Formats: sequence, structure tokens, C-alpha cells
Amino acid sequence: MKTTKNILALAASLLFMVTLSSRAAIKDPADKKTANGDGFVVLELFTSEGCSSCPHADQLLENVQKQAGDKPIYILAYHIDYWDHQGWRDIFSSPQYTKRQYWYANKLNAQVYTPQVIVNGKTELIGSDETALGNAIRNSLQGVPATTLKLTGKPEAGKMAITYQASASKNAELMIAVVQKNAERQIKRGENGGRTLRHVQIVRGFQSFRLENPADGQITINLPKEFVAPEWEVIGFLQDKATGEIYAADKVVNKDTATSMVPQPSIK
Repeated sequence: MKTTKNILALAASLLFMVTLSSRAAIKDPADKKTANGDGFVVLELFTSEGCSSCPHADQLLENVQKQAGDKPIYILAYHIDYWDHQGWRDIFSSPQYTKRQYWYANKLNAQVYTPQVIVNGKTELIGSDETALGNAIRNSLQGVPATTLKLTGKPEAGKMAITYQASASKNAELMIAVVQKNAERQIKRGENGGRTLRHVQIVRGFQSFRLENPADGQITINLPKEFVAPEWEVIGFLQDKATGEIYAADKVVNKDTATSMVPQPSIK
């Protein structure tokens, strides 16, 4: 774990070494006997290519992604920018994502560090803590959401019109993330210099929308020029702006076919 004071990196590294293997950590959440509820999980990872503790968390979430199957597990990896001055600039980083992490720190009375995971907007944990993450996934899947969200849309000419059907409180906003599913990068400098890093679920665009009509409506987002449906996806969730809690989540489904817009590709 890396605080902005850089005093917890060793603790996070040691923690990762003594925890269970990644496969064991998420075995239970994928087991219908222990995750038979109607819940969902939104995992928001704050990470950076400049942080030597972060590849462990990236690998853990890659394993979660592979084993999730058709379970409602939504992974978002935000690359923050405060590591960009430590010898290596992360091309996926954005001050917008750093701002979101600080927003969570204020809501949850938490520190700001990497790798950090926020679960359903209400629980924070060290991103490489496999046992804690496995427990959080399992507990969230066993929950019963109080609200619902359904998203449909179709990419066209660099934009996407998204139709939503939702039941939401007056404080909820619709958050939309455009996600690149996989990337591989060779790091030449900084703490990870000389390593090749694999990333999953990289947030490449993030917007919030106040729902004028909580029941249903339509919004339009811009898509990155690199957007190719099989390799990207769009994830949305309803979040209480007062508390940070996430009430419901969904992936955009192709409205013409009523099937997943983005089938899972293998990692190249």
C-alpha cells in the first residue's frame, strides 16, 4: 500500500506475500453455495503504473474478472496521477480519478493510497488484500439490492445513446464508466522500471448524470476514438452523492440484440 507519505509500501508488500493465492481468494464468491443472493459488486481500484505495490492488486482483479462468469461483478480500475512525478508517467492516469479517490476518502474517513479498493461505495480495503477482497465480494453477492438499474445502448459515430430504467432515491446519480478491458505496458522507469504490466478494466472515461426522471430516460456519452466494442465495455451504477453508497449497477446491453454488447475476449 502506498500512502501519499509513502510509509506503508512495505506493509502492503508483506501482506500480499502472506495472503492466500488469488484463485483461492475468489473461489468462494464464485461458488453458488456461498453466493446465492441477488446482490452485486462494484469494485473500484485506485492504482498506478508508478507504484510497485499495485501490480499485485492488478493481478488479483484480473483473476476476479476471469472467474466472475455471469455474476454481477463490475470492476473499474482508475489510474490516479499523483505517482506521475515519481519517474514514470502512467498514460492511463487522470486528475479526475485522483479527485474521485479523495472524494471517497472524505466520505469514508479513509486515507488516500495505492492500491486501494472501494467496494459498493461503502467499504475500503487494501487492493492486494486477497482475503478481505474475497470476503467483501461474497458478502455483497449475498445482499439484496433496494433499487434496480437496466442499461441499453449502441455505439455509433463516436457516441453512445444510453437508455436507462432505474428505481433510485432523490440523491442518486447515474455514473457511467467507459472501460478498456485489457492492456499490456512495458515500464521503463520508476518503481516498476523494467517490468511488463498487465492491466484490466481500465477506466478511460467517467461521467455522472443527475436523473431528472428516476424511472427512465436517455443520456448520451462520447466514446474514445480507440473504442472497439469487443475490447471495451460501458458500466453504469447508481450512487448516492451524499453517502457514496452504490445502490445498483449494470453493463450496457446492445439494444438491437438484447445481448451483451461486449463479449469477453481473451487477453492478448
